[in-house]
Formats: sequence, structure tokens, C-alpha cells
Amino acid sequence: MAGQPVRFGEVELEVRFAPGHAPGHVVFYHEPTATVIGGDVLFQRSIGRTDLPGGNHAELLHSIETELMTLPDATVVYPGHGPATTIGEERRSNPFLMRNEG
Repeated sequence: MAGQPVRFGEVELEVRFAPGHAPGHVVFYHEPTATVIGGDVLFQRSIGRTDLPGGNHAELLHSIETELMTLPDATVVYPGHGPATTIGEERRSNPFLMRNEG
């Protein structure tokens, strides 16, 4: 459940609610090692699909902004597939997260 920690032996993960790719989607954050197990929310220079049943593009972007982009830049994100990335790298280079300024 989002907001509740999940324990695996001595390891405790913070559950963060991150819908948009799919309803009820969550990501798992491990603060001591600054890592996220993100599933299909955020990828290296991309984001999860929202064209499947239950997907919602605006909701996914909101989830990324509030649940992932609030983490430190050095946080490593392990997506459901593809290479790992960091919050800082995605903040600087992910075209789906770039805001049009000016």
C-alpha cells in the first residue's frame, strides 16, 4: 500500500503511489542506497506508455513530478526494462519532462 513501508529481511522500501502507466501503479524507494525500483514509470530519456487501458498521460507526468523528481539527483532509477538512469540525468535530458520556457 502506498505510504506503507515494505520489508524484505533487513531491507525496508518506501512505497510511493505513481499511477499513469497503469491504475494503482507504485514505485519502491530505498533511501539508504538512493535507489528506486520504478517499473514502467520512468525510463532513460523516456516515460511509460499511457496508450494502454487505464493509462493516463497527465497522471503519469504528475506522478513523475511529485514522486520521483522530488528525490535527490543522484538517486538511481531501475526501470522495468532498459538501462538504469538517475533522477538528475532525467531532469536534465528527458524530453518528456522538459518544460517549454520563454
